[in-house]
Amino acid sequence: MMIRKLLSTAAIIVACTAAPALAELKVGSIVELSGPGAAAGTNFRDGVKMGFEEINAAGGILKEPVKIIEYDSQTDPQVSRAMVQKAIDDEVYAIMGTVFSSSTVVNMMVAKQYGIPQFTGSEAPSITAKGNPYIFRTAFGSQKGVPKLVKYMVEKMGVKKVGVAWANTEFGKGGHQAFLDEAKKAGLEIVVDVPSEQAQADFSADVLKLKNSGAEAFFVYYTEEECARFLREARKQGLDKPLVGETTLIGHKVIELAGDAANGAMGHVGLTPDADIPGLKEMVERFKTEFKYTPDHNAIKGYTAAWTLKYATELVGSPDSKAIAEKLHGLTLKASEYPGVLMDVSWDETGEMSRESFFVKVENGKQVVDAILPPN
Repeated sequence: MMIRKLLSTAAIIVACTAAPALAELKVGSIVELSGPGAAAGTNFRDGVKMGFEEINAAGGILKEPVKIIEYDSQTDPQVSRAMVQKAIDDEVYAIMGTVFSSSTVVNMMVAKQYGIPQFTGSEAPSITAKGNPYIFRTAFGSQKGVPKLVKYMVEKMGVKKVGVAWANTEFGKGGHQAFLDEAKKAGLEIVVDVPSEQAQADFSADVLKLKNSGAEAFFVYYTEEECARFLREARKQGLDKPLVGETTLIGHKVIELAGDAANGAMGHVGLTPDADIPGLKEMVERFKTEFKYTPDHNAIKGYTAAWTLKYATELVGSPDSKAIAEKLHGLTLKASEYPGVLMDVSWDETGEMSRESFFVKVENGKQVVDAILPPN
């Protein structure tokens, strides 16, 4: 009874084409539309939606229209698992989502069982370390981003003593361990290490520990909403050392939620709407026109996932789920030939991706690109 209730309340059908079609390809969009992941999930969902709207306007995939079927994971791993099963029962040939790693690590096993390619917004290293041939990143895992960040901290900022503040979740554990590993290699001294719980509301004690630690800079690794709360508390307590993180510390949703408290935060991002890349800038403007807000990295992930599915399907020549997954392994898509991916991108045999990225700083409420970092 509970599962039926979850399915009935969480599944929403959204047709990307207005007129009935003789044939259509079904794609499941399974994201966090409610719960603590709603900000990230809504961005990802809207990116997917816009991508397929454009694809349908250009003739669809293999000349067939695409129907998106949306499901709300409620930011709950077990609900997300049920939603993946529901999507497969609804005969989707590919899945977009989820974003939160704690959900993806659970639900991707269902997609794997049925041989359905899944394009995830998750960044925990464990996602592509489990031998799942059907999981594919839309942004590379933290084990690839963190080395770039640590290198910048040591070589550009001259940091020697660092503190770590992180979320004690599947997502947070991956980034935390990646940072510890890279910090050790770089000779950084960890002087304080402060975990927090998912959706933690009060960061006053955490910030106080960091402030009194003697660290020269802090690596901050939470979800968007948690980062916004942390930044407001850090500003309140006058924490004046550099706050460095990944995309979730300095994304546009964080800047919106944290306000002036986000100014001065910096870090590595795999994707940013502020990058001076023509195709990306044009996508951002179209998104703002349609949805009336600035897309963050999750929206860009969703958008490029939609186009990646189109390109991979057409390279195979049919909506054969297993063949599409096989084609994606080792595939490189250049933006000059496949403009929907926005930037040159490659996937390896684990579904991990490689792409240029950026080091940015928040100034006057905006991301400012400080450096373009090469693929690794």
